[in-house]
Amino acid sequence: MPLQAVRPKILGFISEQASAWLVALVVFLSGCALALVVAWAASDLYQQQVRQRFQLLVNERYTRLQERFDDQEQRLNSLRRFFVNSNDVSREEFDGFAQPLLLRARAYAWAPRVFHEQRSQFEQEASRLRGEPFTIRELNSAGELAPAPERNEYVPVLYIQTQSQLGSPLGFDLLAQPLRRSTLERAQKSGRLAVSQPMQLVGVEPAYATGVLLVAPVASEQSATEFRGYVMAVISMRQLMADGLPKPERDNLVMQIIDTSDQQSRVLYASDTTLGDSGLVGARRLTLGDHVYALTLRPSRVFDQSNHSSLTAILTMGGLLSLLLSALLYVLVSQRQRALKLVEQRTVQLRLREQELRDAHGQLRSVLNAATQVAIIATDLRGVINTFNAGAEQMLGFTAEQVVGKLTLESLHLPQELETRSASLSVTLGKRIPASQAMLGENTDNLHEAHEWTLVRRDGSQLTVNMLATVLLDDHGLWIGHLAIYLDVTEQKRAYEALAARDRLLKKLSAHVPGGIFQFTLEPQENWRFIYASDGMRDIYEIETGVLQQDAKKAFERIHPLDVERVRDSIRLSALQLSHWREEYRVMLPQRGLRWIRGEATPEELPGGGTLWHGYVSDISDLKRVEEELRALSITDSLTGIHNRRYFQDRLKAEMVRVNRTCGALSVIMLDIDHFKRINDKHGHAVGDGVLQELCKRISQRLRRTDVFCRLGGEEFMVLCPNTDGEQAYNLAMDLWQSLRNEPMAPVGIVTASFGVASWRVDEGIDGLLLRADSAVYLAKQTGRDRVETELLRV
Repeated sequence: MPLQAVRPKILGFISEQASAWLVALVVFLSGCALALVVAWAASDLYQQQVRQRFQLLVNERYTRLQERFDDQEQRLNSLRRFFVNSNDVSREEFDGFAQPLLLRARAYAWAPRVFHEQRSQFEQEASRLRGEPFTIRELNSAGELAPAPERNEYVPVLYIQTQSQLGSPLGFDLLAQPLRRSTLERAQKSGRLAVSQPMQLVGVEPAYATGVLLVAPVASEQSATEFRGYVMAVISMRQLMADGLPKPERDNLVMQIIDTSDQQSRVLYASDTTLGDSGLVGARRLTLGDHVYALTLRPSRVFDQSNHSSLTAILTMGGLLSLLLSALLYVLVSQRQRALKLVEQRTVQLRLREQELRDAHGQLRSVLNAATQVAIIATDLRGVINTFNAGAEQMLGFTAEQVVGKLTLESLHLPQELETRSASLSVTLGKRIPASQAMLGENTDNLHEAHEWTLVRRDGSQLTVNMLATVLLDDHGLWIGHLAIYLDVTEQKRAYEALAARDRLLKKLSAHVPGGIFQFTLEPQENWRFIYASDGMRDIYEIETGVLQQDAKKAFERIHPLDVERVRDSIRLSALQLSHWREEYRVMLPQRGLRWIRGEATPEELPGGGTLWHGYVSDISDLKRVEEELRALSITDSLTGIHNRRYFQDRLKAEMVRVNRTCGALSVIMLDIDHFKRINDKHGHAVGDGVLQELCKRISQRLRRTDVFCRLGGEEFMVLCPNTDGEQAYNLAMDLWQSLRNEPMAPVGIVTASFGVASWRVDEGIDGLLLRADSAVYLAKQTGRDRVETELLRV
């Protein structure tokens, strides 16, 4: 075929005979047109990206502000729960609880509800506790705090924890001003948090004076509708909004907040950032308490400066690149035309050598057909196949007539794989490698290294092979083609993939199982060894799995000294009986300290002697802790902290079994607080609970370690005295009786109790012993209370 018949055209439509100047002009104009299209597309993309960046900044700023509002609600709710769960909160307790809450809030305060008839007593008590005069005050016409006039009800600030340097407005009556009064009424009516409209805060520096008052009602513990007062958070919008946000000269957003319930639509907060030229606007709604705030966000000048358009740069670079490319093509086309003339001169010489190669090809063909298990394929410099042996026909399903001179080596390979290898080689070698040369380019450094490839058979199925490619040289050392040798490795790869899949599945299963999975052997001569240990074993023992497999004794060194021998013995017993192994034991870890571990394993006997276990271990420390907490709660009285009736009955049954078996001694002391109902009626149940707690404290300090102190219920208590006869129990009861009378209890004074003592009699049951103790208490009540009674003695 003549050489001119296969010459491609320049750019697909310009003849090779065309002037190089014409080619350069066409390329320059095309490049300029392309630069304009790219610039237009880039401009549209720039606008979309600016809007997206702005929306991301708006969403992030809104989320951060809403989290701050929610955080203030949570902190105030925690302070309210502190007052609801405490009948009486001192100033020190309030300061200790409120101090850590001062984050982005100017102050936290407690204002109790005081009626007109309680004012004088309330002011006197507050003055006494503070050690300085305390008066309920309000703002006068001069803006100063002055004593408040007589009203039916007051809500003065009693405790306050503030960041302000101007002092605390203690005694300030929140009902004195309509704005604060309406906020308190909304909070009391709804029973939830309420927020004031924008106001000037009292006792706050002028820079932080604009803000709101977040109020939470505090109800009485006995009645949810009886309000004791209010806890408040004094919030400066400047501090809440600006702290932690970028400085104005670096902020991308201009922020403005308006209270939607404010009829005047006053600006509650506005940032000092300079507004940009962009017309983008983002609006969101923030919620705090029962108010909704309108948040408006606009891009700042900083945002505009950091998002400038690259349209001018694209046009400039596009024009320069077009000019350079046209100049380059002018040089290449002119040189190509000169080179084609030289090619035509060499063509005649090459055809003469072609005949010689055909003769040599016939001889080589005979040799290649003898290799039936290996595919041997040779190509010319263009990649067209000129040798296809019998092994290649058997492997790929093609005949030599269908391939030689018609197909290229590239057409036998999987196209996607060629593209991937071509891209990889282009990066490695620093130049573009065509897909047709990808299977040959990997062997430029090592001509005898095999690589794995995927071939496509005639029926469309795929075949995995190892390929060894090399170059073919003539007698003068010139490159005349390529030689590729293929070996089918499909079955070998399938076996490797099955093994790898099994290993991945095992690793994935072991990683998702809570705890650790292991295989453990006990060989003769006490040789302990881990055959397999999953990654979970590292977390259980804080030992790397490789270390465990090398030395199993490292795991036993982590076991608690009191448990290690028990664990070893259980493993030996499981090996002896081939029984299921299950143990719970403690481990001492360097980082996490003491932990509880549960292990289970199934043993099997090894043919050569020894035992192999398949099992797992898991951390049950949380379960153990919950069990201990539940047990403690089930036997403890929640008010006084001593044992309850259930624990007393269990211990009494156990002691009765002991004395019936050994004929030892056992006594009980029952006591009932005198006139306890009067204490509750006069001072309240909170004081009554305090009396019970103080009584338990005094009695517990005088009991022996063997005695069991329990609360039967209400104001009745019982002391179980093992190994104690009647006289010893009586002396102990007298000591307890005296400890109550020696010192008064604030604020009720001296608290007395009636004591009854009974000691166990042979063949007597639990009911009989308790009945005699109860009768002794009844006798003490009947004979004047505040005394100790036994079966024989009276005091």
